[in-house]
Amino acid sequence: MKRRRFPQIVAPLLAAACVAGAVALAAPAPARAADITLTYAFFAPAGTFPGRQMQHWADELAKRTNGKVAVKTFPGGTLLGAREMYDGVARGVADIGLGAPSYDPGRFPLTSGVSLPVGFPNATVASRTLWELTKEFQPKEYDGFKVIAMFTTEPGYIQSRKPAGDAGQLAGMKLRAAGTGVPVLQALGAAPVGMPMPEVPQSVQTGVIDGTMTSREVLQDFKLAETLKYVTDYPTVVVTFAAVMDRKRWDKLPDDVKKVIDELGPEMAIWTGQYHDKENVARALDWAKKTHQLQIVPLAADERARWDAKLEPMVAQWVGEMKAKGLPAEQYLKRMRELRDQFSRQ
Repeated sequence: MKRRRFPQIVAPLLAAACVAGAVALAAPAPARAADITLTYAFFAPAGTFPGRQMQHWADELAKRTNGKVAVKTFPGGTLLGAREMYDGVARGVADIGLGAPSYDPGRFPLTSGVSLPVGFPNATVASRTLWELTKEFQPKEYDGFKVIAMFTTEPGYIQSRKPAGDAGQLAGMKLRAAGTGVPVLQALGAAPVGMPMPEVPQSVQTGVIDGTMTSREVLQDFKLAETLKYVTDYPTVVVTFAAVMDRKRWDKLPDDVKKVIDELGPEMAIWTGQYHDKENVARALDWAKKTHQLQIVPLAADERARWDAKLEPMVAQWVGEMKAKGLPAEQYLKRMRELRDQFSRQ
């Protein structure tokens, strides 16, 4: 008579079942499905510093709401392009849009004052100043929107094939510029050229332009240090960014979510400014000096004073234009300089 083998068969099965049960008990609960999903559009690639800000903001919102809010990001113009960003948010194409008011001063007249040559030392100071100014003055240009984040680039610097340490060397130099960088170069005697940033490397190599005036992370990001060996130590103007939500969409959010978004606003100005200054610009300058022998061209004190004097009429002209529109230009400018000095000391 054959022995029964049930215990030999059942025992392993029971053991396996027990193990499986233990694993099931130990396994983490499935992630909570978000109650709210927001779409967030930006016109430049995800790897740019505004794109990094965009993802950091989305991650922080999800974390601080314990997964209640999820944010789907659409960088690189995949949902809205630069020119249609704010109108697209107003139409509901995206819940949130990150654009550059500096590129549309007619629509954002008071904010355009931050892009004047007023001596911001870096992106952190300029970003904090922009956020506080907007909070204090509540410009009507943002009516219909909820501003959720604001920050800037560092000031633009002349980056050139040849040294540009005085007016004679700079005269007639063909330099790519955008926004308020164009009148800055005109006032200093250079020849500004408008073109998309991705075209700059080839244009420099072929001699179409002699360089660019922009924030200095491009030396590494666009490999410009291979041909542009000189950076003039003279900060000019910043580019502003603002992320907004349509006010009607904002009003529908729960109060606890609104609270988290409001808390993130001033934090993001600091985080993004520091990320840009320390991670982007400092890294790029160090790389360019070590790898391509980049040289920083100083300005003599009297030359710097002459350049400052050439740019001062831009500020006076802006004040006149804003006053003609009934905007508090002088108060805005005064407060901007106060905040600049305050944050520069911190």
